[in-house]
Amino acid sequence: MFEGESARGETGIGGVKFSWGRRAYVMGIINLSPDSFSGDGVGMLDDALNQARRFVDEGADILDIGGESTRPNSAPVTVDEELGRVIPAIEGISARFSVPLSIDTYKTEIARKAVDAGAGMINDIWGLKKSPDLANVAAEKKVPLIITANERDKPATDIMKAVLSDLDSGINIALKAGVPASNIILDPGIGFGKTREQNLEVVRRLAELKTLGKPVLLGTSRKSFIGLTLNLPEDDRLEGTAASVAIGIYNGADIIRVHDVRAMYRVARMSDAIMGRRT
Repeated sequence: MFEGESARGETGIGGVKFSWGRRAYVMGIINLSPDSFSGDGVGMLDDALNQARRFVDEGADILDIGGESTRPNSAPVTVDEELGRVIPAIEGISARFSVPLSIDTYKTEIARKAVDAGAGMINDIWGLKKSPDLANVAAEKKVPLIITANERDKPATDIMKAVLSDLDSGINIALKAGVPASNIILDPGIGFGKTREQNLEVVRRLAELKTLGKPVLLGTSRKSFIGLTLNLPEDDRLEGTAASVAIGIYNGADIIRVHDVRAMYRVARMSDAIMGRRT
């Protein structure tokens, strides 16, 4: 915790307590989609288990497991196909490691079965716009819910106003469904319907999300705004990701969602140290 900051409550994820404001937590991304935008998708259960083991060894606090690409204009995946990708991985990883798992989906059936299989959190990239019933699953299963500001359906001119409005709407839906306030986490949705300039602005103004009173997750890892800024492909955006992560943590990010766990764990610890946090 750094000088002048007090802890902002706790959230239990998969049996582990996360104390917000004490340090930045690292979420490692396990993509089970072959067309992942970052090119790091894994197709076999053994590959997913090996990646999970590596991420845990490198310092990941949470593992986020997804079976459908979030790439713009990517082909949709059927429920059965998505279940076939994520459920064996969740069962296998949860049986071997104590690190909490998150299911990255906007589909109610996927979320319910993933939680039953061992996921301890639901990560909805559509912020309850596509499936408001996800909030009912989170309430029923007593698991945290990540609500993302997604502007793909309605591009915005005033991006921070749109992000705050999206998140506030999602919070209200979740609370009405019975999700405890302490189980709601917010993601400004870097890359989801936002221009390069808007993504840069959101990272720069991330602290404004704290007015909503919830922990914040930031997912900038390898995103296109980094590639557009530095003119680099997906597999060469480590330094750009590191810069956005460090600035994001300084501006209030509680969780960083990343592909390169070892490097970003070090960035997070260094950022925490500079901010005077004792971790």
